[in-house]
Amino acid sequence: MRIALEASREGIGRVAPNPSVGCVLYRDDGAHGGSILAEARTGDGGRPHAEEIAIEEAGDEAHGAIAYVTLEPCAQRSTGAMSCSERLVAAKVARVVIAAADPHPFAAGAGVARLRAAGIAVTTGVLEAEATALNADFFAQIPRQPG
Repeated sequence: MRIALEASREGIGRVAPNPSVGCVLYRDDGAHGGSILAEARTGDGGRPHAEEIAIEEAGDEAHGAIAYVTLEPCAQRSTGAMSCSERLVAAKVARVVIAAADPHPFAAGAGVARLRAAGIAVTTGVLEAEATALNADFFAQIPRQPG
């Protein structure tokens, strides 16, 4: 997750109004360690999304990989393009580790729900405070739902 956070940090000030998200696809080779298959951040201007770039870079190697993402993958895109949660499902990753939940209406738990519904293991809250601090401006512009 630290590598994904570093990737995210590189996009700060370059991706507005979107958050700067980092994504690392990792293959765990068990006792022999593992390897990074792809590392990406949100593109300048907010597109493409980090997961989209990483999945494209990893290609078929993404199947069975672990995705480390600094923000919950989107469940819907304003452009109508395939969402990041859909892309992760289609890539057949085995697990998604997420730093921070995304309160934006295009995610807001729906990204995690889609991943879990597809049988993908999801872990949330890993280095959450650090990920949230990196995108404080993004979080500040999202209206909070009461309750």
